[in-house]
Amino acid sequence: MIAGIVLGAAFLLAGGAKLAAGPAWPVQALALGAPRLVIPFVPWIEIVVGALVCVARPVPVLIALAMLGAFTGLLVVRLAQGQHPPCACFGSWSARPLSWRHLVRNAVLIAVGVVALVT
Repeated sequence: MIAGIVLGAAFLLAGGAKLAAGPAWPVQALALGAPRLVIPFVPWIEIVVGALVCVARPVPVLIALAMLGAFTGLLVVRLAQGQHPPCACFGSWSARPLSWRHLVRNAVLIAVGVVALVT
């Protein structure tokens, strides 16, 4: 249960921070390489998924894990290309250039999601 709350809180925080960043977040997301069509929906999806992960399993956790997989894949591609745009993962709170640290953070969140599935 605690793992689900931690994962849900991370998604709620990420979605809320993206919305709070206003027009800056979509610009960062484009620079990161996110598909233009999904950018407006990402914060809202994160908020809904985050709330559901806190109260229900396993489907919301599986959705969160799929999203983390997609986000992580995008980060790996950018890093492999030698690109280091701002992360944009947590809105203006994560405007630091993309690094392998972000992959470690995502790996930890994925591990938390797996724990949430099995507990």
